[in-house]
Amino acid sequence: KLLCVKCDATLSQSVEFDISAPCVSPWTASYGLTDEQKEFQKVAFDFAANEMAPHMAEWDQKEVFPVEAMRKAAQLGFGGIYTRPEVGGSGLSRLDTSIIFEALSTGCVSTTAYISIHNMCAWMIDTFGNDEQRERFCPDLCSMEKFASYCLTEPGSGSDAASLLTSAQRKGDHYVLNGSKAFISGGGDTDVYVVMCRTGGKGPKGISCLVVEKGTPGLSFGKKEKKVGWNSQPTRAVIFEDCAVPATNRLGEEGQGFNIAMKGLNGGRINIASCSLGAAHASVLLARDHLLVRKQFGETLANSQFLQFKLAEMATKLVASRLLVREAATALQENRADAVSLCSMAKLFVTDECFNVCNQALQMHGGYGYLKDYAVQQFVRDIRVHQILEGTNEVMRMIISRNLLTES
Repeated sequence: KLLCVKCDATLSQSVEFDISAPCVSPWTASYGLTDEQKEFQKVAFDFAANEMAPHMAEWDQKEVFPVEAMRKAAQLGFGGIYTRPEVGGSGLSRLDTSIIFEALSTGCVSTTAYISIHNMCAWMIDTFGNDEQRERFCPDLCSMEKFASYCLTEPGSGSDAASLLTSAQRKGDHYVLNGSKAFISGGGDTDVYVVMCRTGGKGPKGISCLVVEKGTPGLSFGKKEKKVGWNSQPTRAVIFEDCAVPATNRLGEEGQGFNIAMKGLNGGRINIASCSLGAAHASVLLARDHLLVRKQFGETLANSQFLQFKLAEMATKLVASRLLVREAATALQENRADAVSLCSMAKLFVTDECFNVCNQALQMHGGYGYLKDYAVQQFVRDIRVHQILEGTNEVMRMIISRNLLTES
């Protein structure tokens, strides 16, 4: 056994590590949390260590969508974390949600990121749907008996989401959809699709939101995409060809879709930043463990002041990122005026800095870090896309600067 020189905790190697070992420095993850938050944080860390981390590499290499593992997570309340309890959700706050997603991501970023998207869809139906829609869709989503996908991006409209072209023409008591969505997480394997489509003229005011159920005639899917990371969740195009959707599946009124999409994304940006925190958290631990046991030039790497300083910088970036995410989560929960800017800042800063932390952890592993036997490379691959999705980090800069320049 390898023992930590600080506290005699058993150290782990390769893809296996004990996230709850004494040297995790609980103050970094639990600082400022209530006793209740610490409890469900521990539940999430334990689930990550026991139900996710041992399978993370296999899910990645075999491209497994771990349905049963996610349903186990749902039994702990993680299928509808910030959906209301009346329809099966946990009714927790945005801060609570961030704490949970960070902890789960230490076990598998890709799977947790999908769970975060699923949660966003359940919340959108719960928040903007009517009572009939909430009661019809939310309980099965919260239990993860059914899974959801978010459909905004199109082949020709990524960052410029307001230019989307998927059309929904009203014909009697149905809308007829035509068009396609790109890069849809869970596409083809999920049951419920929250779709932004054009029911009116150009621009954001012509967009509405429909819930499309798998099996609807005219709904089909493209090939499964081959990705650098995020391999435990399938990604496909979602295609609509004269797809007739009941008008009763529209969330809100016509023309409210873009507003619904953006409100969903504000929370989604915090969620994905939280997943980046989990990857960085795990990578700092892996790097620390490696420095303590790897010898070069007759002594362990932990004795190198250069590497000590690098590790200190990584831990500092992690804690600073965590504090920013939690502040943004609190602002969104309280519906503060600065919430949109803070969500954008959190997404920008945290996904950039946490990627740098993971990448530095890989570098500290030397050649071993480039082997798939070592978990650090998967954290690097899985976290890279966080700088692109939920609004690219370039778009985050646009939002932040625009808000600054229009302040009175």
